[in-house]
Amino acid sequence: MIKIAVDLMGGDDAPQIVLDGIEMFLKEFNDVEIQGYGLPEYNTIQHDNFKFFPCTEQIMMEDEPVRSIRRKKDASMVRAAEAVKLKTADACLSAGNTGALMSAGLFIIGRIIGIERPALAMTLPTIDNKGFMLLDMGANADAKPEHLVQYAKMANVYAKANRKIKNPTIGLANIGTEDKKGNVLTKEAFALLKEETSLKFIGNVEPKSLLNSSADIVVADGFTGNIILKTLEGTANNIFKMLKQTLTSSTKNKLATALIKKDLATLKGKMDYSEYGGAVLFGVDGIVIKAHGSSDKVAFYNALRQARIAVEEDVVNILTKEVGSVE
Repeated sequence: MIKIAVDLMGGDDAPQIVLDGIEMFLKEFNDVEIQGYGLPEYNTIQHDNFKFFPCTEQIMMEDEPVRSIRRKKDASMVRAAEAVKLKTADACLSAGNTGALMSAGLFIIGRIIGIERPALAMTLPTIDNKGFMLLDMGANADAKPEHLVQYAKMANVYAKANRKIKNPTIGLANIGTEDKKGNVLTKEAFALLKEETSLKFIGNVEPKSLLNSSADIVVADGFTGNIILKTLEGTANNIFKMLKQTLTSSTKNKLATALIKKDLATLKGKMDYSEYGGAVLFGVDGIVIKAHGSSDKVAFYNALRQARIAVEEDVVNILTKEVGSVE
């Protein structure tokens, strides 16, 4: 049976949305044991496939990541990561402090031998509903060209196993599509990616074309990737705010809105990244998934489903074999 360790205390609306997401997941899947780590009062799920592990501490959003991981030994996030390290769980999942979860992955679970830097990857929506994977989203603000090649290799393995894409296309985030565009990092990374025969590298990709399915995977350093992610999130949120203001600004508009209410809901759903699950921390010797801090129960359910697939497809062992052995 697949075992997933869950930090019940992480997230803006934890633990309730986490518990609701778990219950929703357990109604559908009977081949997974959920190990919930949290404060004793939140042992509220009665299910044969749910095991509760009481903790005395929790890591807060404002906590300094490395210090909190090292000092709060009985925190729910730390205990969940330790379960993966000890092989009593196959994956761990949290919607809590991103920096702390990355630190837990690095310092508790440890890196795959041969992988120099971990990367945080997430599948984001596209207009045609295919989605694309963006990495690194912030695990490493600075990166070397060879790190971006490893990111691409890891994402390539994951896309084949988890997203069932036979031969994923890979693009390099850049300010233009021309081969010679960019700074020193992107120019050198471009050259290395072009030489890598195991990847279907299609060249530079501009941020403006990301939502048009320009590539299945887009790689960037963590600073650039995080800016892209937050720009896309902010733009989508503000467009829907402006749309809502316009559609509710008059009686005429309200009546028209009532007629297309379902279509608007469909449109909003198409741009909801939570439908694809959480962000995966590639490069650590275990499956670590970060759900969005503002996840609702459906988003957390999807993150659990994502973890289940990653375990089923043996993603970590494939990464170790195909990428980790490359020094």
